[in-house]
Amino acid sequence: MDNVTEKKVNLTQSVLFTVASILVLDSFVAPAIIGVSSITLWILMAIIFFIPYGLLSAELGATYPDDGGIVSWVERAFGEFPSVLVGWMYWINVAFWMPAVFTAFSGWLTLGVFPQMSMVVQAIISIVMCWIVVYIGVRGIDLSVFVSNIMAILKMAILLIFGILGVVYGIKYGLSNNFSFSNWIPSWDNTLIYGAVIVYNLMGFELIGSIGGKIENPKRTVPLMTIIAGIAITFFYAFGTFGVLAALPREGIDTVDGFVYALQELCAIFGPAQNAVFTILILASILTLVANMITWAMGANEAFMAANLDKRSKLLGHRHKKYDTADNLYYIMGIVSTVLIILNYVLSGDANDIFWTIFSFASIVFMANYLFMFPAAVKLKHIDDSPRPYAVPGGKAGMWIAAIICTAFIALAIYFLIDWDFSSYPFWMQLIGVILT
Repeated sequence: MDNVTEKKVNLTQSVLFTVASILVLDSFVAPAIIGVSSITLWILMAIIFFIPYGLLSAELGATYPDDGGIVSWVERAFGEFPSVLVGWMYWINVAFWMPAVFTAFSGWLTLGVFPQMSMVVQAIISIVMCWIVVYIGVRGIDLSVFVSNIMAILKMAILLIFGILGVVYGIKYGLSNNFSFSNWIPSWDNTLIYGAVIVYNLMGFELIGSIGGKIENPKRTVPLMTIIAGIAITFFYAFGTFGVLAALPREGIDTVDGFVYALQELCAIFGPAQNAVFTILILASILTLVANMITWAMGANEAFMAANLDKRSKLLGHRHKKYDTADNLYYIMGIVSTVLIILNYVLSGDANDIFWTIFSFASIVFMANYLFMFPAAVKLKHIDDSPRPYAVPGGKAGMWIAAIICTAFIALAIYFLIDWDFSSYPFWMQLIGVILT
């Protein structure tokens, strides 16, 4: 057990862990609906939002390299109650998000490999995958980091392949969208809406801070990780989006299954081997969805414990005898996810509805945490004189600018993720979920 807790996470592992946390395949396709300008939007969001967010997170992570990450920072700035609230929302978000991810997992498996799979079987597979994540989490940080590192490499490889296949497809069959200069310019009517989805897809820099005490030389590792991971993530998202747009006209892109359809079309370049190559790539893509949940489940549980929520009952504070992990937190997360999967498959027969209802609600709960984190960064800059191995350029003014930009983007993202049709099923699911949270 001691060996499990004493091992340190190095720079390479930190970069891959962060890439595994932020780089997602289940929702990155959605912005491509607006066409070629979505690539521009990815790059703009990286410059306007991702860089300030990364710089701010790097300063917090390097200055306060203790376990807990966002919860620890909020507690230092605002005290116990806000930190407990953040710890709870961070944790429950993962329990809500996991069903959405594995709904996509089952949906892709059905579309790509087993087209006759029933909704009941899809639900069972989703539940089984949730419990695999629970098992890996209970086994401890070493296994979680190891699996997420492998999956991060696989994710990058798939998006790289996506982009390369897009180039070859364009040369062989022609591009499915018009890539003329005018189409690269975003229009205001849809930029804000799909910009919200892009912002969501770029979140997660602070997650590595949840295991800050286990990072090797965090004062050097965290800033370097932020730079390397940030560049890699932006490139792979933009290049992968090109692959989608090379294969599918924007009018035909499905928000959930567009990834599968695009990959299937791109594999046409392999001729008779199309189906075999597609099956291999879709199975590899499906496996990467597990990485998201492994990293976020671990980070959420660390945040939960940093808020001392585990100390409020013996049930929550229980540690596994062999691995010394908060096993009951994982088990409860698995139970919540299982119940949500069952309820949503019963209430809706459409995988798209299931995915987006859970996804949008989980996103709202998740993003609310950052409305605490960014102001906390500003306050700590003013009240705490701790040595800062890395600092946001511009001193206190630079921190203010970064925090204001990030907070504004998060607020807009939350607004656009809410279904404001009061008579709709998604609105009431979101409202009930927020009240229960």
